[in-house]
Amino acid sequence: MAEASAPSAAKTPVWFYIIGVVAVLWNAMGAVDYVMTQFRVEAYMASFSEEQLAYFYGFPAWFVAVWATAVWSALAASLLLLFRSKLAAPIFLLSLAGFVINTIYTFAFTPALEIMGAGNVVFSGVIFASLVFLWWFSRFSETRGWLR
Repeated sequence: MAEASAPSAAKTPVWFYIIGVVAVLWNAMGAVDYVMTQFRVEAYMASFSEEQLAYFYGFPAWFVAVWATAVWSALAASLLLLFRSKLAAPIFLLSLAGFVINTIYTFAFTPALEIMGAGNVVFSGVIFASLVFLWWFSRFSETRGWLR
């Protein structure tokens, strides 16, 4: 009598890892931006006007904390995805929630549009779309058996 074998994990396609690496690099850029802004690295901040610098440096503490949560959880989730962990999806969702909170505050309660310009809205849309995609992709990958 043959024993029932445990189902084998589905073979993870190469393009999964490509998406994972791109996610890590993309979210690492957000982490670099956060660090450079918070540490006020002159070489990085030199391209901004005095008004823009005052805007960045005037964020309330809760905003900075939510920003940190969004940025670092996105990077952590990207690494979790690359290492095929089921924790990627909930961590991407945490990042997405933080991003949405900060974006609502930014565009509804601050003069960000006047200070930073319309390009900031477009870039925020790209970030939002990437987080939604990565959250969805993590869930999709889990259903395919690529995450454990």
